[in-house]
Amino acid sequence: MTDKLLLNPAFTKRRGPVVLMILDGVGLGKYAQGDAVLDSPSPFLHKLMKELPFTPLKAHGTAVGLPSDEDMGNSEVGHNAMGCGRVFAQGAKLVSEAIASGKMFEGETWKKVVATAKAGGTLHFLGLFSDGNVHSNISHLKGMLEHARAEGVSKVRIHILLDGRDVPETSALDYIDPFETYLKTLGPDFKIASGGGRMVITMDRYGANWDMVRKGWEIHVRGKGRFFQNAHDAVATLRAETKAIDQDLPPFVISEDGSNPVGPVKDGDALVYFNFRGDRAIEISQTFDQGAEFTHFDRGVKPDVFYAGMMEYDGDLHIPSHYLVNPPEIDRTLAEYLSNSGVRQFAVSETQKYGHVTYFFNGNRSGKFSDTLDDYEEIPSDIVPFEQRPWMKCAQITDRVVEAIGSGKYGMIRLNFPNGDMVGHTGNMEAVIVAMESLDLCLARIKNAIEAAGGVLVISADHGNADDMLEHDKKGNVKFDKNGVPARKTSHSLNPVPCIVFDPESKGEYKHELREGLGISSLAATCIELLGYEAPEGYDPGVLVFN
Repeated sequence: MTDKLLLNPAFTKRRGPVVLMILDGVGLGKYAQGDAVLDSPSPFLHKLMKELPFTPLKAHGTAVGLPSDEDMGNSEVGHNAMGCGRVFAQGAKLVSEAIASGKMFEGETWKKVVATAKAGGTLHFLGLFSDGNVHSNISHLKGMLEHARAEGVSKVRIHILLDGRDVPETSALDYIDPFETYLKTLGPDFKIASGGGRMVITMDRYGANWDMVRKGWEIHVRGKGRFFQNAHDAVATLRAETKAIDQDLPPFVISEDGSNPVGPVKDGDALVYFNFRGDRAIEISQTFDQGAEFTHFDRGVKPDVFYAGMMEYDGDLHIPSHYLVNPPEIDRTLAEYLSNSGVRQFAVSETQKYGHVTYFFNGNRSGKFSDTLDDYEEIPSDIVPFEQRPWMKCAQITDRVVEAIGSGKYGMIRLNFPNGDMVGHTGNMEAVIVAMESLDLCLARIKNAIEAAGGVLVISADHGNADDMLEHDKKGNVKFDKNGVPARKTSHSLNPVPCIVFDPESKGEYKHELREGLGISSLAATCIELLGYEAPEGYDPGVLVFN
């Protein structure tokens, strides 16, 4: 059990709560063009960054446990880092190491996958088809394909979810075309079987839109959908018809004869879901794993297959039942320490990021550390394209936070505003600017509530996105598409994020200048120190420089 925190006799706890505000996807851009954070009329945020104690924090690459500093951060690893106060090796790195070392292929789950396929079944792979390294990496898929072939598997079907979100928005064919050539080197029965945009089928999260999963089930498992002879033709045709970017392309099924799908999932097959990130993997895993207790939609006759996830996506609920690589074991989180120390906590966001500010923030742990001290609230997200409602639920989140601050019930409050990330992923600059304006109004309301209550407000983010809305070359020049229009960027940035401390009743215990060169894992120690405790041993240092 995690020990209680020790009081810091040199620091006086403030009257009100410590509030950690996570501006999801709001970074500090390095390019003048395409920075919706800088370009937005967000006077309050800009004013605070100039006047209050401020420092940039690293939020990508090795600072959040990813393999290299070429890897963009994401909400999962970002909330892990903020919530546990240290850096753990994360999904992409764990999987890469397991494949390179061969450890994955020595495990019982992989052996069962191969045995099932060799006993007369088909081996299916389903997942996000890119090298974005946020949810998946195509190199992991290739590593498993090659190992499967070496072990005698002869029939493989791949079900591809098109990205255009963690990679350029219309890059699908850059992955599909060379991959089709690559498959021919593996054998005549290694084929792409189905696909569709990641925001249309399969990859829902937090129960926001189970119909996405239903559509994916129909496409991948039952082979019911619009037929195309190959994936290239599917993407080219659907793109021309809809003008949609990859993440929003309609689903398709491959049929070489125009009558029968090449890869429906049948009894006796094995299927590997090769995404390593958990949030958009849980629902499809439940659809395969659960029996009669599954009630989210009618699956029809559920095939008897051996299903395995790349990782265990929920360690408490044990989803899925079988997985290939163990996730990082995270202990001694901020929320656990506070619960053990008697600090009452409130966590809130809307559906799109509710799991991040709870499950991921708590070290990939479902549920609360204390039923009496911890209050969590999910505000249901609207199921509409984010660019059509860029303010999302930030006003409702703010209502609850202002109420919680004024109640005097809580010592620590944490919230996530999803706007900068979810609207940022659309590539719509105008919508992101509206999102930032909306956040600015909410920030002012929460700042005023903190001032009235005598609390402390810490503003930061899990990674960048809205700060980098256009593609740039290595020299920093904007790239243009074939129509001469600046190429939109829909993925996360590699930029640092802000850390701002508003402490209206400061007694001068620490310097105005905050510590530099840290990552977002330092936020845990910062919040603990502002609550009047000493940071635990092993935590990364906080941003405060005490006098």
